[in-house]
Amino acid sequence: MCATLPAYDQPMSTPDPATFWHVITRLGESQILLPTATALAIWLAWRGRLPGLALGWFGALTLAVIAVVVSKVAFMGYGIGWAAIDFTGISGHSVCSAAFYPIAGLCMFGALRGADSQRSRAVGLGVGIALAVLIGISRLTVGAHSLSEVLAGLVLGGAVTAAALARSRWPRVTPPLWMPVVLTLWLGITPAHAPASPAHGWVTSLALKVSGRQAPYTREDLHNQRAMLHVSPPVAAVAP
Repeated sequence: MCATLPAYDQPMSTPDPATFWHVITRLGESQILLPTATALAIWLAWRGRLPGLALGWFGALTLAVIAVVVSKVAFMGYGIGWAAIDFTGISGHSVCSAAFYPIAGLCMFGALRGADSQRSRAVGLGVGIALAVLIGISRLTVGAHSLSEVLAGLVLGGAVTAAALARSRWPRVTPPLWMPVVLTLWLGITPAHAPASPAHGWVTSLALKVSGRQAPYTREDLHNQRAMLHVSPPVAAVAP
């Protein structure tokens, strides 16, 4: 079993870039979502006149991303993981998706004219949650994360969304119609044309720098350590 486990955060096999799950998983990349979240937070604070929501949401998202980095550095640099549940670090894709898409959906569906405002925002929130869950599933499908890592990411990102909604109490946001159009184009184009995200390489370099290791710990190392702990010691022969 251990011999077939993939290295940390690396797919079990190289997926075809044209496959459905590979495209979906790219929608959760930090290089795509964090700039978009920054732009949306600026708009909420400036034109949307919701500085409290913007600051609270983006601040919580920043803390969640830091938690992801810390969890990955702890494992790759120091081998701190949980073999029993196959946990080597929080899924960053899941965190960013669960923190961004529900809020973005709530805001973007508020741009629809002629629809009940409360109902349209609820639909937008639901679409955002569904997309975040789909991205979480994609991380499992492409073999990049375990179930525990994806669930941890969805819970953490969901907490960011919940905190923002509790703070703002379902804000009445009505952005111009061009905003959902631009967002749709951005999310439709970048997964296909953006280069591979360098985030994992950056975190790996950070882990090696702070720990002083030459190579990062891998998922295989985690399970090998657990297997060694369960090996029964030899029983000494008793002389007659």
